[in-house]
Amino acid sequence: MGVTRRVFLQAAVAAGATGTAVLAQPAAAGAATAASGPGDVVGKVTVGYQGWFACIGDGAPIDTWWHWSANGSAPPSPSNTGIVAWPDVRDYTHTYPTGYAALGNGLPAALFSSYDQQTVDTHFSWLKENGIDAAALQRFNPNGSEGPTRDAMAVKVRAAAEQYGRKFYIMYDVSDWTAMQAEIKTDWTAKMRAHTASPAYAVQNGKPVVCVWGFGFADDQRPFSADACLDVVNWFKNQGCYVIGGVPTWWRTGDRDSRPGFSDVYHAFDMLSPWMVGRIGNVADADNFYNVATVPDLAECAAHGIDYQPCVLPGAVTLRQRAHGDFMWRQFYNMVRAGVQGVYISMFDEFNEGNQIAKTAESQQWVPADSGFLALDEDGTACSADYYLRLTGDGGRMLKGQLALTATRPTQPVPDGGGTPPAGGNLALHRATAESSHTQDYVCAHATDGDPDSYWESADGAFPQWLQVDLGAPVAVGRIVLSLPPAAAWSARTQTLSVRGSTDGTAFTQLAGAAAYAFDPAAGNTATLTLPAAATTRYLRLDFTANTGWPAAQVGEVAVFAS
Repeated sequence: MGVTRRVFLQAAVAAGATGTAVLAQPAAAGAATAASGPGDVVGKVTVGYQGWFACIGDGAPIDTWWHWSANGSAPPSPSNTGIVAWPDVRDYTHTYPTGYAALGNGLPAALFSSYDQQTVDTHFSWLKENGIDAAALQRFNPNGSEGPTRDAMAVKVRAAAEQYGRKFYIMYDVSDWTAMQAEIKTDWTAKMRAHTASPAYAVQNGKPVVCVWGFGFADDQRPFSADACLDVVNWFKNQGCYVIGGVPTWWRTGDRDSRPGFSDVYHAFDMLSPWMVGRIGNVADADNFYNVATVPDLAECAAHGIDYQPCVLPGAVTLRQRAHGDFMWRQFYNMVRAGVQGVYISMFDEFNEGNQIAKTAESQQWVPADSGFLALDEDGTACSADYYLRLTGDGGRMLKGQLALTATRPTQPVPDGGGTPPAGGNLALHRATAESSHTQDYVCAHATDGDPDSYWESADGAFPQWLQVDLGAPVAVGRIVLSLPPAAAWSARTQTLSVRGSTDGTAFTQLAGAAAYAFDPAAGNTATLTLPAAATTRYLRLDFTANTGWPAAQVGEVAVFAS
């Protein structure tokens, strides 16, 4: 697709609502009349899932740097890029080298492929970890060169949703789909409908969910007539589907980004989800739209028995909109107090436009040195790579009444409050990690995940190796406890390692010299490293030079304590 949703909508910002940011009287949560009871989309948080990144060599039929590069035949680089934000790739077992310079911390600049099942599995594991309910798989015109890869992505998303207990549904984007009216029906009947047999396929009111995004937009990419669009909506409803409409912001008034004469189309949908990317960029904008769009939209939907699923945006990293989560949280607060039936997150993995919630480079240490990309700490506030996943999870809990309605963001940008975690606690738990290498799926993230049975293992026969933990902010460190899985199948072994520390991730100083540490399953399979003098550091790096039990470095958990 040559033009993204954001590009064609960006010009509409100036034509958006005018008026003050004075708020209307708050509505009680759930005050609007709901057309439907709770289901897989009503009362839930859904993320838009692109799944459209591929790399040459990943086995995808498209065989290109799909969406990573402007020229897909060449690796992405500063002069050949399709993205504006850099993903954090530490949780992926397979990545692909690019033409960018190394990251600020010296690690190679590599990217993931959505075509790898482990990538999709990782994404859905993040949804599960953060209590995010569902993913809407974006499906563009499947009849061109992208079709076979998109077909495969539907299979991969289904498998991941089933494995991690999440829901998914198909979201057709009709952009640039000339023969859409006939071909969308054929595609559903011949291909996509089969996925509704999955227990993970989203169901609302006893019906499989399908979304069609793009009807009624006043632009050249979606020139369809109202009659053609209404035919498609009614056809899906006759197939027994619950049909969501991804519609223009001004669907209700039928002007600005909406074609006139589409009222019957909009009112035919079971649920409406007006597009918001490019419409708002700060808290004041969000409050204004609460008055001029959300509240009257919700009343219009209630009057016609339609459910309402507005967008919530993390904000574009490149435009510095995020305000370390305050922008996104204000939208959650406004939507919940208005009483919306569901929330649609725009988007999960949209690195092309910078409005993704998937794990993202948290600082310049995790961005290619020559890219010019901003990181999540662009406004001076440290934010962990998973911050917007956690923020979305908390927003979902507020939507469901599991958190009290609050205008104050409860989610800390860095877990445990950053540089002031609870005294005596494990400072490394769930912290970001880095590594010199790993083998198979024994990635460094296992070393801080709190699971005693998972572990990191470096490449075989290639000492020295290192494992690094980012504590989030400079803190006093006096003791490190390393453990291996407690299973009796592990034989006793001794590993030789030293410890270095850094406050910026670049300049490291030695905190403890090389020494041999014994790990014995009969004694808990742990080893304690007491630093000669308590040090203040943010990045801890363990340098391994030997292991008597295996030709690689191995760590199950790194626990770090102030004393």
